[in-house]
Amino acid sequence: MGGAVGMTGMNDTETARSEFRVMPANGSDKRTILVVDDDPSIRNLIVEALRHEGDYIATEASDGKEALEALRSNLYDLVISDIQMPGMNGMDLLSRIREINPLISVIMITGYPTVGLSVSAMKTGAVDFITKPFRIDELLYKVNIYMREKSLLSADGLLHRVEQEKLRDKVRQISTTGFIYDFIERLGVSNDNVFRVIADLALKVSNGDHCAILLYDRESDEFLPKITSNVDPFPPRHSVSWPRKLLREVVSKKDGALFNVSDLNGSTSILCAPLMIRNNVFGILGLWKDRNGICFTDQDLHVILSLARRTSLNLENKVLYETLYTNIAETFRALVASVQARDQYTERHSESVMRFVIRTAEIMQCSPDDIECLKIAAMLHDIGKIAIPDRILLKPDELTGEEYDIIKNHSMIGDDILTPIALFEKERKIIRHHHENWDGSGYPDGLAGEAIPLLSRLIAVADAYDAMTTNRPYRLSMSHDEAVMELHRNIGGQFDPQVVNAFIGTFRLSNTVAFPALAFPLQKQQRD
Repeated sequence: MGGAVGMTGMNDTETARSEFRVMPANGSDKRTILVVDDDPSIRNLIVEALRHEGDYIATEASDGKEALEALRSNLYDLVISDIQMPGMNGMDLLSRIREINPLISVIMITGYPTVGLSVSAMKTGAVDFITKPFRIDELLYKVNIYMREKSLLSADGLLHRVEQEKLRDKVRQISTTGFIYDFIERLGVSNDNVFRVIADLALKVSNGDHCAILLYDRESDEFLPKITSNVDPFPPRHSVSWPRKLLREVVSKKDGALFNVSDLNGSTSILCAPLMIRNNVFGILGLWKDRNGICFTDQDLHVILSLARRTSLNLENKVLYETLYTNIAETFRALVASVQARDQYTERHSESVMRFVIRTAEIMQCSPDDIECLKIAAMLHDIGKIAIPDRILLKPDELTGEEYDIIKNHSMIGDDILTPIALFEKERKIIRHHHENWDGSGYPDGLAGEAIPLLSRLIAVADAYDAMTTNRPYRLSMSHDEAVMELHRNIGGQFDPQVVNAFIGTFRLSNTVAFPALAFPLQKQQRD
């Protein structure tokens, strides 16, 4: 069997699907059989044996493309096809026959049998699978069985079976597409992990052997491997490098393509689909099969295109969300910076609280989403102080009751500042309640116990510890041990016991005490 290359694409699928006919095109009562093999001796042997039987009209084709031409002009009851053929191989032909008329029985023949190949052939629609070398009487026996089965079905029965086959294919396609949409919709992983998950999913839905996501560098016109994934950990028996011509065609047309290669070493089928953001190709989802004639079909391409489009939409939404989120976060950080410019303590305090609270959240096994939320909430927890007058915020002496009430408003002000931003809905609630007390004596809403958001309770402990261990103009800082004793003393009153224990545990695990306190001009005045 000689080597040849054939390229097909979703838009190249032959649309000539003749109307279903019960009688053969030649008008005879004899059953018609098409024999497809690139080896003339085997082809002639089968044709002569069928003609000798007397009940069949046998015609022949030397490859898959020639067979398709014959199928366009005549209705055949049965096709006998070799698998390893140049151009369009037998598995690809089998898929095309199923698209044209799923009622045509197909017997596959191969000299390279594998369990995977036989299972794939039967799943694709073959009625039987014969291994070379074979006995001609065995082949004739199977032909007679399948032809007799057809003769027992009425015209209505044949039509009903065709419709059932088409309906089953359509349901399977819709189910697969729906699964892809739901699966990607539920993805909550980072962009790098999205590529890995998508590559694994592509292998499953296409029954491919190897998958790669190639990122496209438009300036250098290069395709850079981002992710590779294999069904089998061992190297493929026979593979080809990604054809640059095919990749560039996918980029140029912004559409998928199939590429099938058959030669003496076997066959390889390659499928590519574009990944796009804002209608620009940024990468290619590529798969290939390397299984002795098992090729991707147009239906496989349709499924992978659906996967690529849904993946692209998911990534585009992520990019837009992350860009918007980052821009807004940077805006609020700028507001915090304006507070920090007024009060040096606030700058170090926000960063310290964030570090303390993240370590505590990790010990308490908070989710990655909660930890990301804490990073923002901890950095912005004092953003409401932007509205506190300097005469109160920077006062070196003890505050009056009225001034303290004004300071307490900063948690509500922070909530109000973030309220218009839907992306920070969770963070603003954390900020609002980070001064609530476990026993209900805190502010602004007097929440108690579990009614206080957990992440607010985490910030409350970290906030208090950092405040106690930092020198302030109106008081000296406490030592680490003194601050820990104070946290213990307020368990069940000001603080959640579980959070305090976890917070203190962070020091035992890291063998560190606190971040160094900033030096301030020390005075003895105390502030509540």
